[in-house]
Amino acid sequence: MPARLKEKYFKEIIPKLKEQFGYKTIMRVPRISKIVINMGVGQAVQDPKILEEAVKDLETITGQKASIRTAKKAISNFKLREGMKIGAKVTLRRERMYEFLDRFLTTALPRVRDFRGVPDKSFDGRGNYTLGIKEQIIFPEINTDKVTRVLGMDITFVTTAKSDKEAYELLAAFGMPFRKKE
Repeated sequence: MPARLKEKYFKEIIPKLKEQFGYKTIMRVPRISKIVINMGVGQAVQDPKILEEAVKDLETITGQKASIRTAKKAISNFKLREGMKIGAKVTLRRERMYEFLDRFLTTALPRVRDFRGVPDKSFDGRGNYTLGIKEQIIFPEINTDKVTRVLGMDITFVTTAKSDKEAYELLAAFGMPFRKKE
């Protein structure tokens, strides 16, 4: 059975965006191509077990194996050497991407404390949107009793949109709760 948001994309979002922007063909309509979730764990330099916990949490949240990222440069002020393990990353595509997006929008975001919407200023100029989350415990898959350290993450929504306005409309159509302008 296909993901709920994938069906919504093909049945509702494509016709809406096609009419709104005047696209002649369906292939011009922007879509989400992948979602990249990144956890940078700076404390892993002193304690490598923190990175193991971060990887385990990331794999639990996404349902996919995380890739461990290493430092590209040595920075002496942070006691960091080139090649040290300092983060984890997961790239979601196709069905898993839509499933994660659905869980993120319907269950995780409403659990954020004092939530007033996500900022609409985090577009990169090429139609991609990056969002920072301060705690991994907003996801219901994480058992809060077993969490020893609260870690943050960056979630990047990579789209095929040519402009930030197209990407904004695409994500808003999926149900991304952007902050209201005052």
